[in-house]
Amino acid sequence: MTPVPPVGPATVTATDLSLRFGGTRALDGVSLRLSRGVTGLLGPNGAGKTTLLRVLATAVPPDGGQFTALGHDPRTSSGRLGLRRTLGYLPQTPGFHQDFTAFDFVDYVAILKELSDRTARHSEVRRVLDAVDLSDVRGKRLKRLSGGMRQRVALAAALVGDPGFLVLDEPTVGLDPEQRMRFRELIAQAGEGRTVLLSTHQTEDVAMLCHRVVVLAGGRVRFEGTPAELTARAAGRVWSSAERAPHALAGWRTGVGTFRNIGDPPDGADLLDPTLEDGYLLALDGESAEVTA
Repeated sequence: MTPVPPVGPATVTATDLSLRFGGTRALDGVSLRLSRGVTGLLGPNGAGKTTLLRVLATAVPPDGGQFTALGHDPRTSSGRLGLRRTLGYLPQTPGFHQDFTAFDFVDYVAILKELSDRTARHSEVRRVLDAVDLSDVRGKRLKRLSGGMRQRVALAAALVGDPGFLVLDEPTVGLDPEQRMRFRELIAQAGEGRTVLLSTHQTEDVAMLCHRVVVLAGGRVRFEGTPAELTARAAGRVWSSAERAPHALAGWRTGVGTFRNIGDPPDGADLLDPTLEDGYLLALDGESAEVTA
């Protein structure tokens, strides 16, 4: 699939990335271009999202293909080091040491990021904890913080050193609605002036935060464009009916008792306005998209 030009100059460009684990092809010729702002990465479980993020975060090298980020080519040791110095990475499982305080954990990450001057480093740690509104609990042990607070600690660690490229792997998973709303605000702020790639299962995260969206399934890019363009893929393909349409790609009973169907509507169907989620399901070409009442 030819990458769709991003809005503004490309800061991250990937071409034909591939990676195989045993007999499983996790990435199969992935090409994309990212620019400043927040790009959402959608896909079902097993789509290759985490693998792609780990490749872009230089945690694992691809078997084939290449990418550059912020002018750095990680195929060389100097390029890999240069990228890591301007990279912020929030993995799906941050791996907290539960007896660390919030300050200790972020300070530890700052040391790994080569902030060697203690006074300047501690000032930076306080800055990022303040940015995620955790100054009041920076001395508390991680095991005593809520799940939402621990996620914000992990984001603070990713923001250490003011990285130009921020990679976030499902940062809102497990958060309640209020925590997700707060986290969205933080991600939106982080996307001002830097490149952010956000992997999520929440289509509402993409609709509210992202200027671009990439859909990944089976290790391949199924869609790359704006959220509005993804939504438009479902125009004329969503309809209401008294019963679930047997030929629909997806269909479920709504709160008012009627069924919302996605696919190829029959003649005279009562068409509905499409959503981003509708376009996403259609972009999967039926993979993992079967929804029943």
